[in-house]
Amino acid sequence: MDQTVNVALPKGRLGDNVYEMFEKAGFPSPSIKETSRKLLFENDLHGVRYFWVKPSDVPIYVERGAADIGVAGKDTLLELGPDVYELLDLKTGNCSIVAAAPRNFRDDKRKTLRVATKFVNIARSYYSSLGRDIDIIRLNGSIELAPLLGLSDVIVDIFETGTTLRENDLEVLSVIVPISARLIANKASFKFKNKKLEQIKDSLRAQVR
Repeated sequence: MDQTVNVALPKGRLGDNVYEMFEKAGFPSPSIKETSRKLLFENDLHGVRYFWVKPSDVPIYVERGAADIGVAGKDTLLELGPDVYELLDLKTGNCSIVAAAPRNFRDDKRKTLRVATKFVNIARSYYSSLGRDIDIIRLNGSIELAPLLGLSDVIVDIFETGTTLRENDLEVLSVIVPISARLIANKASFKFKNKKLEQIKDSLRAQVR
């Protein structure tokens, strides 16, 4: 069986940071740092093949076996619920999913709460745990705009520095879940390429202690 490990990396800053961790772990692929439009980067000597994908697609590639392992944010894993193994918290890409609202917001429990978010499942699960009746408004961008224009009462979104919230006169109501990058594995790959994947996991773990 081919023991080359296929690694799905999220495009962007997180992917760049995570690749550096793989490189330090002893699994480099120098061509990945060259300026090009290539999406696949192989290093036969180390038996590894990297490819860049949209962050929200990483779990799909891993779950379906196109990638043996990948790196995805905990927010993506909670939202999509892929059937994969979560091997390691890489302690990078740290942020939170929060509920936020305008500063003068007061929740009227007699009314259905209108929640704007792209994290539909996370929001639904959170408010269900509170026994709160909600109306989900799914948006894909500029979510902070929704309560300002009366489209929603609150938003559920990623919170990193808080700058965007402050500039739009919004404040955090509650932290729903802390987020960081996770190393995930395809279940079949983890069985058949276990030795190599455990080696990669252990080498990465040494960097996050």
